[in-house]
Amino acid sequence: MASLGSTRTRAFLRLLTSIGTSKTQETLKLLPFVVMAVVAFIDFASGPTAGLLPLLALGPAFASVACGLARTTAVGVIALALCVVLGVYNDILWSPRTNITMIAILGVTVASVLASAGRLRHERQLADVRSVAEAAQRVLLRPVPRRAGPEIGVAVSYTSATAEARIGGDLYEVVTTPHGVRVIVGDVQGKGLEAVETAAVVLGAFREAAHDERRLQGVVARLENALTRELSGEQFVTAVLAEINGGSTITVINCGHPPPMVLDAEGGRWFAEPPDEALPLGMGSLKAVDPVPYIVPFEPGDQVLFYTDGVIEARDGSGRFYPLATRAHLLSGDDPQGSLDALRADLLRHVGRPLGDDAAMLLLRHRAARESSSAA
Repeated sequence: MASLGSTRTRAFLRLLTSIGTSKTQETLKLLPFVVMAVVAFIDFASGPTAGLLPLLALGPAFASVACGLARTTAVGVIALALCVVLGVYNDILWSPRTNITMIAILGVTVASVLASAGRLRHERQLADVRSVAEAAQRVLLRPVPRRAGPEIGVAVSYTSATAEARIGGDLYEVVTTPHGVRVIVGDVQGKGLEAVETAAVVLGAFREAAHDERRLQGVVARLENALTRELSGEQFVTAVLAEINGGSTITVINCGHPPPMVLDAEGGRWFAEPPDEALPLGMGSLKAVDPVPYIVPFEPGDQVLFYTDGVIEARDGSGRFYPLATRAHLLSGDDPQGSLDALRADLLRHVGRPLGDDAAMLLLRHRAARESSSAA
């Protein structure tokens, strides 16, 4: 996974993304033949005065971009053959200009074959890297259940700022325990592999503590202890933890994280701000008191959206932040995941380019009211 952090790998992946469609690939594979055909036609029509023979070297040069070794070599041979045919046709075969052109084509062909071999080797390496990244994502951010108990619908969306890595410093998890359904959504300070490693520590500690600890405060304490052992310097993790015990409320502990957005069944929306500001996880030595849990209403038909700051801090070309509250109507669809996907698509349209920060969203929907009305 260290390769994901290299500038060379990221640049090459962006190149692969730009030419990755099969249609574009086929066009690039035909381009060398088109170029050589155009050069040959013009030279045949214009005679020796045109001086276009050196342009035949463009064939093998273009072939190195998308063709394999055999095809690149074949393009070079065809270019050399065309040079000989045109030289005979124009009666300049062994002239200095034609000889220099043939040497140039031969040199470009050799260089193109070597470049093609290097490109293919990088493609194989990147395919392996992507496989590792996908496996790491499945372990670190494993799929959440679509339902948490009989009444709670769950949907999740994750967009990594490092598209080729597919994972980053944002984290989420939903766990059904003997103490209720417990949820965490967090954001690791920093980026790159170090942030991924920290997210793995938090998720591992949460998955274990969520089952062991009777109180949500105990889960927070376990996370704090795990991060104290692992973090160095001034790193920290903002997080919001929630617990649902089957009633009409959610117990929330907010550790320096953006507050969840609540959408009630009547169409109202508001942000569940914590009554007291709490420091992020990993800053336990600076805390005077432990984070205080607070209660958020969660009646039948209500929804609660947890998100990271990559959502609300996403800017468009004019520098305007994403207006999450005014886009909440997109979450009114019948399917929670479909609704959240619509919100994510709207976020990406607002930005109009790759996100500058990871963006994670987790939606909880109290389905009892919807299901009972559908049954009726």
